[in-house]
Amino acid sequence: MKFGILVNEGPYQHQSSDSAYMFTKAALENGHEIYRVFFYHDGVNNGTRLTVPPQDDRHIVNRWTELGKEHNLDLVVCIAAAQRRGLLDENEAKRQGKDANNIAEGFRISGLGQLIEAGIQSDRLVVFGD
Repeated sequence: MKFGILVNEGPYQHQSSDSAYMFTKAALENGHEIYRVFFYHDGVNNGTRLTVPPQDDRHIVNRWTELGKEHNLDLVVCIAAAQRRGLLDENEAKRQGKDANNIAEGFRISGLGQLIEAGIQSDRLVVFGD
């Protein structure tokens, strides 16, 4: 089965990010395909490279990055939600006149069309968070 994943919550707000990560990992381990993971609303905070959790806590952003590398996942951050929360890639930082970017490795910024496409191309779109 081919899944699209939608993550609407930040990495340390509720358990939605952890649940989305664990579901995605389990689906891949069981031979399913992940078409795309789309981060929307506060979920875009899963894609910031500036997250520094305590040493004894899990590092959710790094988990997504590592899983993305291992399985060549398309980790897409919504551009509008990202800009509202100060999350920028190099191109957006330049376009907005900012002197830095903070997107984590393996993530990319794009529009809502990527979410629509994931819903169309996947057998199921699984939503985590409100």
